[in-house]
Amino acid sequence: MCEANAYFVRNGEEELIMESVDLIEPESDDTWRLVGIFGDRKTIKGRIKQMNLVDHKILFEQ
Repeated sequence: MCEANAYFVRNGEEELIMESVDLIEPESDDTWRLVGIFGDRKTIKGRIKQMNLVDHKILFEQ
């Protein structure tokens, strides 16, 4: 499986946003639509800080 979990990084801590993210689409400046493997969707505001695909993590910051 190639999906990853998405997290916000706040004060050096990772806060889970969504598990099993399959697709990330930009909506506007610093706004992203996350789509999970089961079709669940979430829109977040932030910037991509890091994508670590080996560890299946996508890190966002505000």
